[in-house]
This record gives sequence, C-alpha cells and structure tokens, in this order.
Amino acid sequence: MAVSTTIAKPSALLGAEAQQILSRPPRSLWSDAWLRLKRNKAAVVSMVIVVLLAVVAIFAPLIAPYNPLAQDTPNAYRQAAWIKTDDAKTGDWRWPLGTDSLGRDVWSRLIYGTRVSLAVGLVPMIIEVVLGLSIGLFAGFAGGHLDNLIMRGIDILLAFPDLLLFIIITAALRDTPIGQAFGGLLLLFIVLSILGWGGLARLVRGQVLGLKEKEFVEAARSVGSNRSQIMFRHLMPNTLSPVIVFAAFAVPTAIIAEATLGYLGLGVRPAVDPSSPFPTSWGTMLLEGNSAISVQPWMLLAPALAVAITLMAFTFLGDGLRDALDPRMKQ
Repeated sequence: MAVSTTIAKPSALLGAEAQQILSRPPRSLWSDAWLRLKRNKAAVVSMVIVVLLAVVAIFAPLIAPYNPLAQDTPNAYRQAAWIKTDDAKTGDWRWPLGTDSLGRDVWSRLIYGTRVSLAVGLVPMIIEVVLGLSIGLFAGFAGGHLDNLIMRGIDILLAFPDLLLFIIITAALRDTPIGQAFGGLLLLFIVLSILGWGGLARLVRGQVLGLKEKEFVEAARSVGSNRSQIMFRHLMPNTLSPVIVFAAFAVPTAIIAEATLGYLGLGVRPAVDPSSPFPTSWGTMLLEGNSAISVQPWMLLAPALAVAITLMAFTFLGDGLRDALDPRMKQ
C-alpha cells in the first residue's frame, strides 16, 4: 500500500488566532514605540500633565481670576483660602493661594508663570535640537580633521560650568538692548541655548559614524544621491530616537535653570504693563516668596510645587520615551 507523503502547510498547523497574528502587516518602529509608551503608566500620566500645562499657558487669560499685576494693597499677605486666622489676613476663597505683599493674587500669578516656564523650556530646546542635530550630522559625515576640530571646540564649550556661565552672561548683558528685549526672555533663550546643543551634537555624531558605513548609505550613493540628501534624507531619520529623548530631558533642565536665575534676580524682568503676556515667572515668584515665607508661605510653596511637578512630568516622560524608542526593550 502506498504511503501518502503530503506535508501539511505550516499555516494549517496553526490555530486561527496564530494565523491572524501572522497575517497582520508588520508594525513600524514608531508604532511599536507608541504601544510601548502607552504601557508606561508614569509616562502617560506625565504626558497628560504636560498637555494640561500647555493648555493653562495658552488660555491663561481665561483661566486666571485676576490680572496678575492688579494690586489690592488692603488685602496684602492674605493667607491661603483654607488657612483661618483671627485677624484680617484670614484665608478667603476669592484668593485660593492668598496674595503677595502688594495684594496681587498668587494663583493668577502662578497660572501666568506657566507661560514663561514652558517658553523657556521649549524655545531653547528647539534651538539646541536644530544646532546639535545639524552640527552632529555634518561632523560625523565629514569625518577627518574637520570632525576633530568641531569636537575639540565642543569639548572646550562643555568644559565651562553651566550655571556659572549662565550667571556671568546674564549679569553682563542684562542692561543691554538684548537683555531688555521681551522682558529679558530673549537673553534667557540665548543663554540657555549656548551649552545645551554640544551634548546633542556629540550624540548625533556618534550615531552617524556608525550609520554612514551601512549598506543603505552605499545604496543611496550608488543611485546618485548627493551629500545633503544622504545626511538629511537617510541618516537624520535614523538618529531621531536619541534626539527625541534628549529633547524631553532638555526641557526640565532649562526650566530649573530659569527658576534658579529668577531666584537670583537674573530671570525675567518684572512687568509693569497690565497687558504683558509674560508678567511673571515661577523663578521670580520664588524670589519674592523667599522674603515672605514666614508671613505668607504659599508665595514660596506654590511656585516651588509647580516647578517640582513640571520637572517630574518631563523627566518621567523622557524616561518613557527612552524605553519606548530603545529596540532592546521590544517584547
């Protein structure tokens, strides 16, 4: 009797669920990263906090109950709403976090301070990413003596202590037209962007050194792609994962630097125009609250908590992005 030698196809040996999984189109790196990021609860909560901060910064005039520069001297040093005293400074829910030495609402000033902190975090980060990514791509792709020259220059730049250099430049240029532009914000953007891009440039350069010898680069050369096309169309997309993580961590670094400079009296200039979009910052509020902590502690505690929550949100988001974009974390 003849024996049948027919072998079943592998798909016939699998269950319906396994066949359905195998029939799905492969996911891209970014879709895989998004799925891993959503599984990280701390990163998701941090993302929600960042979005809420952005909404507060954009719609501050609609959210704040008072103009942050409006003075009400008879109600100066009013306590937080839940604090009751026997004198006229007892808490009142008309001023949830109390008032400062001039009777200005601390809650309204805290809301408007979100604008400065996010702007100081995001604008220098964008400048750092543009400079660091471009210079790192160019240095890594060029190689040779030019690469060595650029890297030695970055080493010299990174040798300076960050905070000390920030203080020196800010103090020296504070009374110049640059220091007075936009209430001091322009100078802050420039100062906070000076050193941050160097680390990213070194990171991108290291990535490019390994990528430029890959087969896809040789294939791009063989079809006639020029240097710019190879760098920006083929190499740059493959360096974006570490760049995104760097950007997430650069924002809290800039925010804490602005808060430190504001606490030292070198931050955003106090606004006098009631229509100013940037009337105060959390760093300035920390400086003002430090001298009144025994009288009205929430002048100091409120901006300190705001800075801490913002820093933790961006830090956890950066950790989540790092894990999500790392192929070794793929399960």
